Amino acid sequence: MKVQLEKIKPDTDSSFRILLSPGLSDVFLWHFHPEYEIVYVEGAGGIRHVGDHISRYEGSDLVFIGPNIPHLNFDYGVKTSCEQVVVQMKEDFLGRDFLLTPEMSEIRLLFEKARYGLSFRGKTKDLVGARLKQLSECSHFDQLLTLLQVFQLLATSSEVEILHSRPVASPALGREQERMNAIYRFVEEHYQQHIDVAEVAALAHLSTAAFCRYFKKITRMTFTAFVNQYRINQAKKMLLQDRNVTEACYGAGFENLSYFNKTFKKLAGENPSAFRKRHVD
Repeated sequence: MKVQLEKIKPDTDSSFRILLSPGLSDVFLWHFHPEYEIVYVEGAGGIRHVGDHISRYEGSDLVFIGPNIPHLNFDYGVKTSCEQVVVQMKEDFLGRDFLLTPEMSEIRLLFEKARYGLSFRGKTKDLVGARLKQLSECSHFDQLLTLLQVFQLLATSSEVEILHSRPVASPALGREQERMNAIYRFVEEHYQQHIDVAEVAALAHLSTAAFCRYFKKITRMTFTAFVNQYRINQAKKMLLQDRNVTEACYGAGFENLSYFNKTFKKLAGENPSAFRKRHVD
């Protein structure tokens, strides 16, 4: 399955598009588009995969993604109820020269940085998230004013992390994205079983050594670390569904309870029984 080009049309009587909780949690949508995109997710934890960046978000997430950066839908695999607001717009959605005005200098720089993909945290995330959730209730004029205020908040925030290692200049993503798509699918379908790195390497048409180097270069983590992270995410879902620690361990594909406990604590900051007690008991 190739990375998909998503074609986006603005809302009627608007220069941008607003999506509310698209509901794609069961869809593996590894895609890109020439539009800029703000995504706010609340009430869930999931995988943040933007370009060559892979990490985990908990509770809520706020990102601003520039043109043609391939990314996974942020609610992929999320089984709990969550709220999501997505705003998509072209760079010149306010006119070709609007960002060149002196008053827009900080926002113009924000748009340039967004070509790397940006993640926001702390008070910025909370404040912007609250405003984005109100967008659908506003008139088109007030939506535009709110969006400009959101851009200014993001542009002046220090609570930001650059996600992708380099800007994407064109949508010609090719073989690299096809490989990552195939690897994701394989892990999704086989995480409960023993995963042979050589088999995944063959799927990517690489030798085992070349695959390990390739995967670490793209994701900045080893393949084993990636699989462990995926399995721990699955284990968390099971614990939240009132499964016990042993069931979560073996259900997520771990073969050893001691190793599961150690890995869970390393990635989650607490052992699985504490996680279960905090969220379920």
